[in-house]
Amino acid sequence: MRARVKWVEAATMLGEAGSGHAVVMDGPPDHGGRNLGVRPMEMLLLGMGGCTEFDVLSILRKSRQQVTSCVVELEAERSEKDPKIFTRIHAHFVLHGRDLSEKHVARAISLSSEKYCSASIMLGMSAEITHDYEIHND
Repeated sequence: MRARVKWVEAATMLGEAGSGHAVVMDGPPDHGGRNLGVRPMEMLLLGMGGCTEFDVLSILRKSRQQVTSCVVELEAERSEKDPKIFTRIHAHFVLHGRDLSEKHVARAISLSSEKYCSASIMLGMSAEITHDYEIHND
């Protein structure tokens, strides 16, 4: 895997992934930025959310669960001192579907967090990561 981050100006950076996709990152005005993009630490949190959601949906599809919508709401706390690493992350899954099984949803989230989601497992080495979910059968 490869990536490239190019400084544009002030605190604005353009991240380019090996897959050819790009994202703008920037800092807040009080740190010289213009608030033009997500913060680098927000990118880490978004990456974890995308990684775990990808796993959960994949596992649920293999279990023949009919998911029509899935949102992961993430909330993180960071250390007060440098380096301001994540110390706690909570992932709240909101799933909509037809006849979704609570057993299957709980198992998918557990498998993602304990076995498959590289981002969660890596961040879990320094942060306490918790999960919960709500299911809405439409």
